[in-house]
Amino acid sequence: MKTILFLCGAKKSYVRNAMNLKMLKKNAKVIEISSNARSYYLRFPLVLLRFIFCHQKYDLVFVGFLGQTLMPFVKLRTKKPIIFDAFISLYDTLCFDRKIFRSGSLIGKLVFWLDKKSCQWAYKIINDTNTHADYFSKTFNIKIEKIQTIYLGADTDIFYPRSAPKNNDKFIVFYYGSGLSLQGIDIILKAAKIIEKNEKIVFQLVGPIRKKYKSLINHLKLKNVEFIDWIPYEQLPEKIANADICLGGHFSNIDKAKRVISGKTYQFLAMKKPTIVGDNPVNRELFEHKKNVYMVRISDPQSLTDGILEFNDNPQLAARIAEDGYKSFNNIMQKTAFAFSGIFSYE
Repeated sequence: MKTILFLCGAKKSYVRNAMNLKMLKKNAKVIEISSNARSYYLRFPLVLLRFIFCHQKYDLVFVGFLGQTLMPFVKLRTKKPIIFDAFISLYDTLCFDRKIFRSGSLIGKLVFWLDKKSCQWAYKIINDTNTHADYFSKTFNIKIEKIQTIYLGADTDIFYPRSAPKNNDKFIVFYYGSGLSLQGIDIILKAAKIIEKNEKIVFQLVGPIRKKYKSLINHLKLKNVEFIDWIPYEQLPEKIANADICLGGHFSNIDKAKRVISGKTYQFLAMKKPTIVGDNPVNRELFEHKKNVYMVRISDPQSLTDGILEFNDNPQLAARIAEDGYKSFNNIMQKTAFAFSGIFSYE
């Protein structure tokens, strides 16, 4: 059994890192260097110092999510093979998704260089979808053969089907998110307004949505939305179980939203919930409309409204999609486990 040195820049509890760690530990002995400090500016020096002074023997290094800034030090410090999880592009996130820096600025060029060199220094790159792998290959001139798609999946110790009391007076539409623009929460809020006449349908939205979308919420004067600012991660499954349908996302027209499958989508499917997602190329890698998910046009509140109403009016359709979605999720997890078992082979 190989020994893997795992380090990451994001919290180890972040879903992508947590799933990587869980899969790695099933296939290898893992030396873990990570931090759950709230701030990246605290995590980075802590992880870096622990890595520099790590004298344990290992066969290869696995650099997890948000590892681009660690990669130059890993490359200097070790001659062991490096697996790099290119879960996000810093260049795309900072310059196009969040638009914090211009792509031609000094910071823009720096993060482009970090993305590109991180991929070049790795002997193997993993990514979360084929569409995202194509983006990395074309944007940073990386051979596609070097990139292996490993879908995110969900932690089945936490997310699994469970019964919940049914409230026939309400039809609960559930969503949680951090409020990022690619999620398309404005589309959800506008759909809630359109559907407001149906008093049975209630939206439960978890996350800092009320704060980030205060202006739109005040403008819409929503009466059918319950805003929950925060709940502990381990309590999410209870909320999901109580819902009639779940909104997986992403519903925006942002390019990044068309390349990544939302982690919550896997979680909802793992709990056998009928799930609505945006109809985009990346979701079509794994899913099919009205088979294992319900797809709606992206950036279209009316299309999302129509999907919610169809589920409300047709519980048989909802039950069938939930069942097929659960089967698809289990197939995805089997493929993910198989992919992880093979990423350690190298010449």
